[in-house]
Amino acid sequence: MRVTSQDVAQAARRIDGYVRHTPAYQAEPDRWLKLECLQHAGSFKVRGAFNRMLAAELPAAGVIAASGGNHGLAVAYAARRLGVRAEIFVPEVCAPVKIAGLRALGAEVVVGGAIYQEALEASRKRAADTGALEIHAYDQPEVVAGQGTLALELPEVDTVLVAVGGGGLVAGVVAALDGRAAVVAVEPELIPTLHRALQAGEPTQVAVSGVGADALGASRVGRIAFDTVAGRVSSVLVSDEAIIEARLALWAEYRVAAEHAGAAALAALRSGAYRPEPGERVAVIVCGSNTDPATLSGDQL
Repeated sequence: MRVTSQDVAQAARRIDGYVRHTPAYQAEPDRWLKLECLQHAGSFKVRGAFNRMLAAELPAAGVIAASGGNHGLAVAYAARRLGVRAEIFVPEVCAPVKIAGLRALGAEVVVGGAIYQEALEASRKRAADTGALEIHAYDQPEVVAGQGTLALELPEVDTVLVAVGGGGLVAGVVAALDGRAAVVAVEPELIPTLHRALQAGEPTQVAVSGVGADALGASRVGRIAFDTVAGRVSSVLVSDEAIIEARLALWAEYRVAAEHAGAAALAALRSGAYRPEPGERVAVIVCGSNTDPATLSGDQL
């Protein structure tokens, strides 16, 4: 199943008034930072969460989601805004700052499982018992279309660099742009989920580790994402060291607070994993800011 530009346009109309139109900051000639880190709940995920909820009939049991943190925060924020209950399952690698944020938004938090996939399985068992509406982090068409709405706010560029976990964001961006710009999928070397899928010709299981594991920790790319992006993106990998450097540079040079996942796309530029042609106009999506500010002035993981 593929998400289309029409799906994204419909999502944009549906969520208008519920999400922020975040700025695209021109950091230097031909380089823009799309500051989705300034979105409600600290990441682009709120776009998909709202689109999924507003497109559905919300049950009395509320909504349920599994998340490394950002999707859960988005679901909790949207649920509070819409007046429904939210239950969020997170893996043990979830950052404490994200768990605290979930509870502050009024969500019931269940911590369990070493990685995202285990939290997802537990959440689905719970949803079957309660009748709550599942809001998947990346493998539902409404979620993917919602994420893609951020691409409608970009300036005219030649290339967009997007960090990839389960693939919902990159698929939404590909659908929204519909060939108007090239899309580069950026993943940590330690979590090459989409990269391996593109090599294999189908989603495949990968190990999950490294600094991006809490937000980019899907062990298999989503089917919808894969079907939407196959043949329509290029794929590059970046080291954990490059991600750490890019995150610290965002703070030191622009005073932009980003989590490691939020800096991954920029790491591709700074490390040379992606080298633009002279004059190529490039937008980098800074996709999340849910991080401990105390770690922005050093090399803490």
